[in-house]
Amino acid sequence: MKQETYAIEGMTCASCAQTVEKTASKVKGVKEATVNIATEKINIKIDETIFSLEEMKKAISDVGYEVIIPTKTKEKTFHIEGMTCASCAQTVEKTVQKLVGEGNATVNLATEKMSVHYNPKEVSVLDITEAVADAGYTAVEEVTSAESTDSDREKKEQHIQQMWKRFWISGLFTIPLLYISMGHMMGLPLPELIVPEVNPLNFALLQLILTIPVMIVGRSFFTVGFKALFKGHPNMDSLVALGTSAAFAYSLYGTVMVIVGNGSFAMDLYYESAAVILTLITLGKYFEAVSKGKTSEAIKKLMGLTPKTARIMQNGQEKEVSIDEVQVDDIIVVRPGERLPVDGVVTKGVTYIDEAMLTGESIPVEKKINDKVVGASINKNGNIHYRATKVGKDTVLSQIIKLVEDAQGSKAPIAKMADKISGVFVPIVIVLAVLSGLAWYFFGQESGVFALTITISVLVIACPCALGLATPTAIMVGTGKGAENGVLIKSGGALETTHNIKTIVFDKTGTLTEGQPKVTDILTMQVGKENELLLLAASAEKGSEHPLGEAIVREAEEKQIEFISVHSFEAIPGHGIKVIINDKEVQLGNQKLMEEYSIDLSELKNDSDRLASEGKTPMYIASEGKLLGIIAVADTLKEHSVDAIKKLQNMGIEVVMMTGDNKRTAQAIAKQVGIDRVLSEVLPEDKANQVKKLQEEGKKVAMVGDGINDAPALAQADIGIAIGNGTDVAIESADIVLMHSDLMDVPTSIELSHATIKNIKENLFWAFAYNVIGIPVAMGLLYVFGGPLLNPMIAGAAMSFSSVSVLLNALRLKRFKPSKVK
Repeated sequence: MKQETYAIEGMTCASCAQTVEKTASKVKGVKEATVNIATEKINIKIDETIFSLEEMKKAISDVGYEVIIPTKTKEKTFHIEGMTCASCAQTVEKTVQKLVGEGNATVNLATEKMSVHYNPKEVSVLDITEAVADAGYTAVEEVTSAESTDSDREKKEQHIQQMWKRFWISGLFTIPLLYISMGHMMGLPLPELIVPEVNPLNFALLQLILTIPVMIVGRSFFTVGFKALFKGHPNMDSLVALGTSAAFAYSLYGTVMVIVGNGSFAMDLYYESAAVILTLITLGKYFEAVSKGKTSEAIKKLMGLTPKTARIMQNGQEKEVSIDEVQVDDIIVVRPGERLPVDGVVTKGVTYIDEAMLTGESIPVEKKINDKVVGASINKNGNIHYRATKVGKDTVLSQIIKLVEDAQGSKAPIAKMADKISGVFVPIVIVLAVLSGLAWYFFGQESGVFALTITISVLVIACPCALGLATPTAIMVGTGKGAENGVLIKSGGALETTHNIKTIVFDKTGTLTEGQPKVTDILTMQVGKENELLLLAASAEKGSEHPLGEAIVREAEEKQIEFISVHSFEAIPGHGIKVIINDKEVQLGNQKLMEEYSIDLSELKNDSDRLASEGKTPMYIASEGKLLGIIAVADTLKEHSVDAIKKLQNMGIEVVMMTGDNKRTAQAIAKQVGIDRVLSEVLPEDKANQVKKLQEEGKKVAMVGDGINDAPALAQADIGIAIGNGTDVAIESADIVLMHSDLMDVPTSIELSHATIKNIKENLFWAFAYNVIGIPVAMGLLYVFGGPLLNPMIAGAAMSFSSVSVLLNALRLKRFKPSKVK
């Protein structure tokens, strides 16, 4: 099954989207169709063998819409400066989407990045940056290098410091302002010079003088907010700017009235509301900046692993250069204790290298000439020279970082609802604020101050920030936490789908098992002669290229057994081998070979049957017409296979094993690992069909394989999980890559998905609940029934708290730990 995305022209509302979706679903070969009205795109899963694009185009055209066939697009990532809320992200996304047409633009508020797919023949990078600038924001094309990474980090640090500075300066003026304006209401003393009943003018002017610096420090709220409002894309800053400007303008009018002699206006000033709102929202933005920095810590840790410089050989001399200057085929020198700057192949020296950052294996690995080495791993104890084979974006670490960044920048299906609401939320709030103010003025209270209080409170409390941050922050922390645990989740969609998995299919060879035959049993006719039998068999197999023979040779080499010379080696296809050792003929092979030489196997018949029933392959060794013994070889289970299967079954997930092996061997391995359902004798090309059959049972199916011969099955499954080995992380057909090659990471990925989706739902609930409760209260609902009226200052504090609470909830995911097997 293949997945395709096409732009749809002519849709104007959700009803249009539903029409297109239903029409496409009825087209022959379309298995699933999903329309995103926000991006005006249709995503379809198709059976290529029977699907016709022309047929779908005609069907959709007949109902009044047009399918746009994409041309070759380019992808660029931009840093977006000036965004403050979900509405800003929606504005930038829609502006660029309109420009790129059949391309695609996705903005992530949490990372402050925009990913754009566009046709370079029609749109340039300059066009994109200008369009973003016209919308009131700044787009800077992302350049991946060590310097840009440091620059990006510094910018974020500067932003955090800037927000803190803005807060304390605002606080410095707001605290005395609050005391002066409201202290006397609580019986706190004021100097006679500014007592409102005695000196109303001084009282009003001092408040104005204290408010102006707060307005200046928070001027970005007004510049960004009003710019967005006048361009027809109001955002959170627009709400704050409108609310505080209304409070300030009314207070300024009151001050003028005091100046001309109407002292009663001194008690109707709103300076403190404007200042406190700006101060509290600035504090909220400071906490947001700090929290957003913490959500991307996983990326920062990965980026920090790469050294900034490398030592290369030039004209026989060592020269230190920037990491960005290293070229493929450069010879790099690395000393003990240093990190390797890029990927390569050892050309000189022997050392041990700590690759824990990639493989999770804490024991350093020996590296000698012609061995591959990976950038960011640590050279432990030897000087080596190695030739660079992958640099820049092509290194393993860069691929991992790209995978995690792409996942953090992608949207989970659950985010679509929040996106749609955020896009229309601010204009609706502005209308509600004005209508509620007017309603109170004309039908409830004739006081302009009361109506103004209502309007300001509604504008300030109804911030869509929490909605916009609910999903991306949780996905950022979730995928980052996955990366820390060696689980690379390639998209927000994959993260969401994983929690619905009900059946997991494991490939046997190389996934549940080591994928390499190993000697498991040595049985001899004479007790204590095991090593002698191994010596004889290994010496005989030394010239063989058969995998089972290689396993015997490896076992002897590990036991440091010295081989003896062999004469007259003869391979007998389908049977085994025949050799001369010490002037004696030795036969080594299967039962057919023994029968050919009339060797009596009766004494070890029971043992032979037992070994075969355990999924092992018995190899007989005979000489001079007598059986000497049996060496059994098998593909052994991986260390954590049994625990991983048990844990998945405890989670209520059905586990299936799929293999090309015969039924008897497959059942033996399945029994060892605790799997009941086995699909045996499955050809590689038929694996995807077997997954499809399971899906037809109405289950969400995950496939776990090595990502090479299992690629079609991985692509067919709802979630493809590839066993990585630290050198091939970008397996295109998989949704999740397990870096440690540890099967315990399979249940970990499912638990992480459950935890992340639960966190997103909590975030969305509180974000929605906050607005559903907050807006009616701000409109005066409680006041109608004799309750209190919401003070604009409290509204400002509540609005900031809503965004911070969502971020803090997302950060709870950082405490995620895989559960233990019961």
